[in-house]
Amino acid sequence: MTFKTILFATDFSENSEYAFEYAFALAKKFNSRLALIHVINEPVDLRGFYVPHISFDKLEEEIEQGAWKVMEKFCKTKLVDYENHDCYVVPGIPYDEIIKKATEVGASLIVMGTHGRTGFDHVLFGSTAEKVVRKSPMPVMTIRIEE
Repeated sequence: MTFKTILFATDFSENSEYAFEYAFALAKKFNSRLALIHVINEPVDLRGFYVPHISFDKLEEEIEQGAWKVMEKFCKTKLVDYENHDCYVVPGIPYDEIIKKATEVGASLIVMGTHGRTGFDHVLFGSTAEKVVRKSPMPVMTIRIEE
């Protein structure tokens, strides 16, 4: 099996950086296109509340600009000699956007880190990786950082 395009989903956490090494190794081995995505989890819409000194649109714009800066730095440091890649920063519900982008780019595989939450933490926070695994039409490789 070969992987023409691999989508790597990152939240820029330590777990994601660890998972990136797997995605990058596979991309190099198969000479795959590596698509990197970061999803800005949509903030709670505060427009219905009285917040006089905050422009919600401005806040969203600043969050997106900040995410792009982090993505660009990540790509410059991690993908120095690997030009066969694309980067995406999109707002939305993480698992939806990851699957949507994987479909758009024709990914053969999605690679992402998992935090390995269990019990109450898992119920409270859910798991983006778990939702991607359950809903994705293409294979998903989840990487859990060694403790």
